[in-house]
Amino acid sequence: MSKKKEWIFLIVGFFGAMLGLYGVIAFNRFLLMSLPLVLRMVGMPIVYWLIALIPIIVMFVNKDKLVEYGFDKEKIHLQIIVGVLIGIAMSVILTLIPHLFGFGEYVDNGKRYEYLWQFIYEFIYCILAVGFVEEFVFRGFVYKKIYTISQKDVIAIVVSSALFGVFHLFGGNFIQIIMTSFIGAFFCFCRLKIKNCSTLSLIIAHGVYDALITVFASLLQ
Repeated sequence: MSKKKEWIFLIVGFFGAMLGLYGVIAFNRFLLMSLPLVLRMVGMPIVYWLIALIPIIVMFVNKDKLVEYGFDKEKIHLQIIVGVLIGIAMSVILTLIPHLFGFGEYVDNGKRYEYLWQFIYEFIYCILAVGFVEEFVFRGFVYKKIYTISQKDVIAIVVSSALFGVFHLFGGNFIQIIMTSFIGAFFCFCRLKIKNCSTLSLIIAHGVYDALITVFASLLQ
């Protein structure tokens, strides 16, 4: 396939993801809280998949395979374990330690939970919605397109991570954009360098890390 076509797919996929993100933000802002609790719990993860809709369509149009996006059928149990360990390690370094040293406000997402079911739901939502969607789009779709165009892992890491930072433009400040860019690069590095680390591993690591932000914020403040 020509590089021009890959560029088109990359641009369509990325801006499609940004459009999906806008839809998620609009849903959360104008509709979410008017729904009953059960519908909110079901609707949040479903709506979040709007972000991945256009990249998924492009994937099918281009006949890409999931293995090209870093997914692997082999040793799934090890992939899961690796993902959990990465997520916990990130949480200790980037969330728990700042809380313990009095800098919790800088790693706080504003959520406060009291009940076990809320924490369980947070893990489900962060892994199956946030983690799955964002890793599929950025460490899967975007990374693969950039690598196909450049044939260089370094370029794919830098550009996909920068776009991952830009993706957080609506929900954060400049510091968060920089931080998420570095986290994106770290995830890329993990998949390239850690044995049995796949995109599935990154999905789990991402979800565990995000969910533990809420856990630490709720328990330590």
